[in-house]
Amino acid sequence: GGGGGHKLLLIALAIAALLFAFLTLTKAATPTPTNRYIALDAGRDHTCTLHSTGRIHCWGSGPTNLLEVPEGRYSAISAGEWHNCAIRQEDNGITCWGRDSNAPEGAFSDIAAGWHFACAVRESGELACWGTANFGRSVLNYGQAEPPDGKFTAVSAGYLHACGLRESGELACWGRSSFNRTNSPSGIFTQVSSGTTHSCAVHENGQAECWGMNNYGQSNPPSGTFTQVSAGAWHSCGLRENGSVECWGDDEYDQSNPSPGRYLAVSAGTRHSCALSATSTSCWGRRDERPLETIAPPATTGVVREVSSVGEGRTTPGTPTPTPTTYTAVSAGGFHTCAIRSTGTLDCWGRDNHRQLTDMPTTGSFTAVSAGVLHTCALRSSGAIVCWGNDGGGQVTDTPLGTFTALGSGPSASHTCAVASGGAVSCWGTSGQGRTAAQTGTFSAVSAGQTHSCGLRSTGTIHCWGADASGQATAPTGAFSAISAGQQHSCGLRSTGAMHCWGSNTNGQTNAQTGTFTAVSAGTVHNCGLRPTGAIHCWGSSSGGRTTVPAGSYTAVSTGHEHSCGIKTDGTIACWGDNGNGRAPASRSP
Repeated sequence: GGGGGHKLLLIALAIAALLFAFLTLTKAATPTPTNRYIALDAGRDHTCTLHSTGRIHCWGSGPTNLLEVPEGRYSAISAGEWHNCAIRQEDNGITCWGRDSNAPEGAFSDIAAGWHFACAVRESGELACWGTANFGRSVLNYGQAEPPDGKFTAVSAGYLHACGLRESGELACWGRSSFNRTNSPSGIFTQVSSGTTHSCAVHENGQAECWGMNNYGQSNPPSGTFTQVSAGAWHSCGLRENGSVECWGDDEYDQSNPSPGRYLAVSAGTRHSCALSATSTSCWGRRDERPLETIAPPATTGVVREVSSVGEGRTTPGTPTPTPTTYTAVSAGGFHTCAIRSTGTLDCWGRDNHRQLTDMPTTGSFTAVSAGVLHTCALRSSGAIVCWGNDGGGQVTDTPLGTFTALGSGPSASHTCAVASGGAVSCWGTSGQGRTAAQTGTFSAVSAGQTHSCGLRSTGTIHCWGADASGQATAPTGAFSAISAGQQHSCGLRSTGAMHCWGSNTNGQTNAQTGTFTAVSAGTVHNCGLRPTGAIHCWGSSSGGRTTVPAGSYTAVSTGHEHSCGIKTDGTIACWGDNGNGRAPASRSP
């Protein structure tokens, strides 16, 4: 009996070997295409794809170097707000580029670029998150760079929060908790995606679940099953089991109106979305954030097709289309205005009676600019500060040396304050009433008023000093995410997005405002705030039309003495109010 069983076993093994050889030959006869895109990710105003050759291609709009991919071969890509990160094939290390290019050492299995911060999963399963202070605020105020302990398989970074998928399939979210964006649901999940103020995930049964802000219905996924979801700014998209894409939430730019087809992956950006098929990449939504309707893989392996980021024109393979220059920052001063182009260069206009324009640096790259009443200071990419204009109180000659991460003056200010790389605050210029007095503790942002100053501590609380005759330096308690000092009043943005102003109220500038905001700027006797929708709301003195905001969607706002300016989503600047000396043009392009 044993010998017969042995023969049967030998016969079975022989048949299995023949069958394996047949299947192997059959499989080899139908090779998998190698000339294709294998991954994509939509960032704020741009998109990146990963080709099967390991090459990355990015298009859209943003600051200098955002679309200039470092040489190398990569295995994963993630597009953030104004920076991108990828995992290298050679050592599984991370390379980042754009506005924030720092990255930790080590080997990683997943990468997620958020808004001025990023997170990654180490090969050991632990999380690593990092970020930088930029544009007068720190991205580390809400604990985004303090991920939970444990082993993870995936991570996704949003605006001021992030979520990770544990090895157990459970979710963990951390960072800013407003709108319940960090209150992740219980259960077992297969995938997670963090957006601006909400997140979405796929349950093990294929059902999608979203949580967080829901002002456009972005957290109300349709019924049915999905294989993948992607949370954008104010909309979400999901990939059905049959390969179709369905989106929900804000659809102002048709970003929730997907192109028909069968896809392998989908990614939701700010006002656009993109999906990956076996043969091409298709995008829909705002025109200047997406390429042509469909992009086929390059005709020759390793040669990437460059695409136009605006307009309807096509370009030939291997011929880049120059990225349009836009504005990335603006600051309205007393009687002049300054801005930073996406190339990192400065642009100033308006009154020049104290050489506010004449002495503006014309070379170098800058990351922040702040205009005072008659002077301006800017932060170089190196972290050094340069100032020009009126020097009656040492606004220029007393500029401190060192490396800084944020600075702030104001349209009523003849002094400036800045945050050093270690968090210490330095102020210089006209020093009366203690406005430039030394302060203890660490800060992430600072702003200068007429005779007082305010700073945002690393703990999220506000501390003010200097003149307090109108209560402008008596800061409220609580957690804040932004601070702006006006003439004799101040405004802060609470961690919930609520606006809080205090001090002089001669023109209603400290009246309570309803709704939520993402940014605030205090002027002389008026203020403006940026809504999550991109709308700007101004209040206080309306003299000269300074609170009459032109229609449109904006990404930044700055209030001056009697005028205000904002950056529109197309990267141009619109100003309103007193246009004396040309300080407030209705439209200005770089």
